[in-house]
Amino acid sequence: MLKRAYVEITNVCNLQCSFCPGTGREKLFMTPERFRLLAEKLRRHVKYLYLHVMGEPLLHPELGAILTIAADLGFRVCLTTNGTLLKERGEAVLAARGVHKVSVSLHSAEGNGMEDMEAYLASVWDFSRRASEAGIICALRLWNLGGAEARNGEILTFLAERLGCWPLSLPQPRQGSWSLGERLYLEQAERFDWPDMAAPETGTRFCLGLREQVAVLCDGTAVPCCLDHEGDVPLGNLLEQSLEEILDGPRARALVQGFSEGRPSEELCRRCGFATRFG
Repeated sequence: MLKRAYVEITNVCNLQCSFCPGTGREKLFMTPERFRLLAEKLRRHVKYLYLHVMGEPLLHPELGAILTIAADLGFRVCLTTNGTLLKERGEAVLAARGVHKVSVSLHSAEGNGMEDMEAYLASVWDFSRRASEAGIICALRLWNLGGAEARNGEILTFLAERLGCWPLSLPQPRQGSWSLGERLYLEQAERFDWPDMAAPETGTRFCLGLREQVAVLCDGTAVPCCLDHEGDVPLGNLLEQSLEEILDGPRARALVQGFSEGRPSEELCRRCGFATRFG
């Protein structure tokens, strides 16, 4: 049984982050009806549903309806957002049932011309505190160590001021996850290179794709993981097939076997910077 599925409710984003490759696919917003069809096919296989691959989920005009469908089907929903829309759309998230975790990519501030960093951080902080008090896990991410981290000092100073004192005696920057309060965390990690067909091979030997996760793009295309931003490894289409059929297909089976043997079967997987973390 898989642990989680990523469903791309939109591949449209309001930012152009230096760490994100974006996508050249057709810009789409998944309808609630299509989302329900896909979610019903996933519900017997996963408990956790992540509403992103590419795109900013809070941009979706029918996010509330999608969250209601997910809750009705018994999913624990996880959202990853750049945080810029929390002031306008945060209430819909707080009002929804079944939201388990919200991750805010604070590293999105880098390279996006955020002149009023104080207002951005204040909005994120306000939402995060309210969400954590409502029982939702909130993770404030700085996944940019060794990369675009010029504004990390501003961000850490803001958090220190809001907390009254910096709770970490560890030197900064440092990878890890630290509690800032009940159900509220700061996560720091190295920046990684997204898989890309034009990138050099990275020496990847193993990945959790199709072992613990599967992803579904806006058009229903199933791919092995949430980093296949262009749909370069299509395994089938969940709008037209069952997940069992897709996972039992020759390409999916070859991918799992290849990772078991330390010889990834897909070119994209051999060019993934994130998977190098699995050794």
